[in-house]
Amino acid sequence: MRLKSSIWVAGYLRRCQTEGIFGAVRRRGAEEAGAVFVKVALLDGNAMLYAPAPQTVYDDSRPIERLFAATSPQPVPEASVEERLAKEIRFDPDVWIVETEDRAGRHFLDLAKA
Repeated sequence: MRLKSSIWVAGYLRRCQTEGIFGAVRRRGAEEAGAVFVKVALLDGNAMLYAPAPQTVYDDSRPIERLFAATSPQPVPEASVEERLAKEIRFDPDVWIVETEDRAGRHFLDLAKA
């Protein structure tokens, strides 16, 4: 059984906070199992967006992990990220949107598995 989205988000934000990175919930989704999107604003007008990884990349031996994939290989203008997020909200109104700000683009999603 996977950790509730609300608990995962709280833990992720605490991890960012311990590293000195500002983060906030921009949109609260479904408590139990809402998809989580993480926007990392680089404070230069660009951002990276991390979306839930496709089911095909999950390991059957570790089904509780949350895996993320960057939606682009390089940072893109924040307006592009906002357009994508608007589409995601229209598709699934239960999504969570978490935003962090870090010039170096640190995201800790490779460490935030749970």
